[in-house]
Amino acid sequence: MNFIKKYFKIFIGAGVLVLVLVVFFFAQRSGTLETGALKDWRAASVERRVAAAQILTGEDKNIDLLVACIDKMATLGDSGEMAVRDAASLCHTGIQLKENL
Repeated sequence: MNFIKKYFKIFIGAGVLVLVLVVFFFAQRSGTLETGALKDWRAASVERRVAAAQILTGEDKNIDLLVACIDKMATLGDSGEMAVRDAASLCHTGIQLKENL
């Protein structure tokens, strides 16, 4: 009987350990949108997109235009692997150039 209890406890402990590792893996995978790819951008909610755009640019000015620009870049073919920060940088630079003309 002690033999069964001992291995049952080991089995339960291993199961809990695997469960914790799975939860940790999925928590890490959700990650931040700022460091993700444009395929992650398309799957994110509007609130997360706006928050990521504010973090990437550091300002609240023209956020709607910036989000729309990144959305447009995300719909282009073969853009799924492009980094969100690169797309945001390109869009932000374009917006600044337009303002200065």
